Amino acid sequence: MEHFFGHDWEIVPAGGATGEAFYAQHEENQYFLKRNTSPFLASLSAEGIVPKLVWTKRLETGDVFTAQQWLNGRELQPSEMNQASVAKLLRKIHKSKPLLSMLKRLGKTPLQPVKILQAIKQELDEEIGQLDSVKAALVFLGKNVNRIHYENKVVCHCDVNHNNWLLDENNQLYLIDWDGAVVADPAIDIGTLLYWYIPRNEWEKWLSLYGLSLDDHLLIRMKWYVIAQTLSSIQWHKDKTRLPEMKKEIDRLHQYLSL
Repeated sequence: MEHFFGHDWEIVPAGGATGEAFYAQHEENQYFLKRNTSPFLASLSAEGIVPKLVWTKRLETGDVFTAQQWLNGRELQPSEMNQASVAKLLRKIHKSKPLLSMLKRLGKTPLQPVKILQAIKQELDEEIGQLDSVKAALVFLGKNVNRIHYENKVVCHCDVNHNNWLLDENNQLYLIDWDGAVVADPAIDIGTLLYWYIPRNEWEKWLSLYGLSLDDHLLIRMKWYVIAQTLSSIQWHKDKTRLPEMKKEIDRLHQYLSL
């Protein structure tokens, strides 16, 4: 990469699953570089959801690099996910018309539960499909697929893991890593966050910070999506031969079915 950016740049891989992210320093300036990021990043930057986009550069190879402001900050801890700032930023994302408009212009069509269920059934291999908890989960999803219709689809992040929340030295909160963004029911994000991080007796309090009331329809929607995501996660971990993580997801699935 120094061949394209010049030898006065210091560039090192930033890790991550894709190998497309880099830390870069040029003189006194520090950047977070990413290769072939979606144009959606510009909209996220304009809304203050991610660190500021500084520039975009197309190389002779056809690759497009984006440079974002490098911030001194840290990931949120799991215990911090109940904070008002998390609920308010997620609400801001879900309520953003510019983000929704941009994602639709990029060709994203709203996710439909029936299609999600079909995809899950196709991706699960025979061994996973024979697990009792997986069978029970598929029965639950099929039984309730027509009960979770929600008209007001929004931009969803789809991976609200605490590692993707960045708090800078000025206490400004960002949500990063938008490669999996979709147009869908906001219960996808809300349910994952509540199931993973918030004790059941505190759900109503967290939802009040977000601006929602807890009712039976929201409960069934959240449960449906978190179970669907967990099934996909079980198969993903098996495909990657990450068996301890797969076992953990199977245990989670059993727990979620009992709620």
